[in-house]
Amino acid sequence: MLKAIRHLFGREGERPTASVPAGQRVYAVGDVHGRLDLFNALIDAIEADDASAVPADTTVVLLGDLVDRGPDSAGVVARARDWQRGRKVRILAGNHEEMFLKSFTDRDMLRHFLRFGGRETVLSYGIDRHIYNSAEIDDVQSMMNACVPQEDRDFIAGFEDMIAIGDYLFVHAGIMPDMPLEEQHSKYLRWIREPFLSHAAPHGAVIVHGHTIFDEPDDRGNRIGIDTGAYCNGRLTALVLEGDTRRYIEAVELDGAISATPRVLAA
Repeated sequence: MLKAIRHLFGREGERPTASVPAGQRVYAVGDVHGRLDLFNALIDAIEADDASAVPADTTVVLLGDLVDRGPDSAGVVARARDWQRGRKVRILAGNHEEMFLKSFTDRDMLRHFLRFGGRETVLSYGIDRHIYNSAEIDDVQSMMNACVPQEDRDFIAGFEDMIAIGDYLFVHAGIMPDMPLEEQHSKYLRWIREPFLSHAAPHGAVIVHGHTIFDEPDDRGNRIGIDTGAYCNGRLTALVLEGDTRRYIEAVELDGAISATPRVLAA
């Protein structure tokens, strides 16, 4: 894969129309953050969309941050694993997966993790809320180690850092502009905002990312941000790539009801 990525990043002077290879279809899904209800609705919509379209070699890319903040991270992890058994689903590691995995052994990281949505993740694994509320940090860490299955930890540890398909590069947060791919540290791929978000020059590939919340997909030509705030805005977005076309499907919570439909963005 690295050879293909280097090929993309060698096109610095060109701005061709970005595309995925003929016969392929890609669904990239933004940050789920424990919203199993939205995730299930979007999965159903993607499956229906793919079934109604011309047969293709279809890949689903989950852009990371499956866990934290929303109410059912454990359910999202289980659903993602189950979906992966039935079709080609590739999953990127987000900064919240990084914090989660480190929290099993690092108490300082655990404190940080719990302040930024980890509490909801811990509770989703069946830890009693009242016991959690009275627990010291060492107790919370012990409960995590006892309650979170090793199968889940191993599954999350296997998430990828970057995925290249056609003229697109999928990462969780972004890349450090003007830095070779082989030098991109995971701290950039999982955590970066600036200078990536404001960088206007071509990257050599169109970067599809999550991590930073936008009210609607943020297509800047050189990058497309599709974290639309599932946990806070009730909106989970998928970018659909086929040939040189781009379209969107979103699952939305409105007045307690969830629907999933294609989305047409204003030009």
